[in-house]
Amino acid sequence: MRIDLKQGLIEGVRYCPSPNCDRRPEGMEPELVVVHGISLPPGKFGGDYVEALFTNTLDPDGHPFFAEIAGLEVSAHALIHRDGRVVQYVPFHRRAWHAGVSSFRGRSRCNDFSIGIELEGTDEAPYEPMQYLRLAELIHALTGAYPGLSPDRVVGHCHIAPGRKTDPGPQFDWPGLRALLTGSGAPPDAV
Repeated sequence: MRIDLKQGLIEGVRYCPSPNCDRRPEGMEPELVVVHGISLPPGKFGGDYVEALFTNTLDPDGHPFFAEIAGLEVSAHALIHRDGRVVQYVPFHRRAWHAGVSSFRGRSRCNDFSIGIELEGTDEAPYEPMQYLRLAELIHALTGAYPGLSPDRVVGHCHIAPGRKTDPGPQFDWPGLRALLTGSGAPPDAV
């Protein structure tokens, strides 16, 4: 993967612009990657519901849960589907609305200085090996493009909003991701 710095986009990846973003504060560059987990409806994979949520087109009548979240204005920079497909919603130089009330090493407002990457998944189900591979590829591309990022500045939503958020959940294999980022291993269940 390669990042087009001028556009803030992953080259060769489908871009579906989300209106749920704005400018980062003056002089603020990405310094943190936040990994999230999402499924819509909860526990279901596939479909275009996450895209509809991020583009403010989610039909509140499409599922009972959607009535609760249809008015949210949220986004992430990118989503990695179960099969490894990547979709980008917000250019990396812009602020996506993914972290909410959050803090990292004493700094609040993590959206200001982070990149949010959603993985299609739940707290209860293991993520797919292809998702770990794509996530590692994307993190490598991001750390090469943005000097403030490094593989040791990758956290879960649960780490920056403890007690409020649990994703990507206990099934997420942090040691496996770290091994991919350092080149010392393969993703869980890789064949």
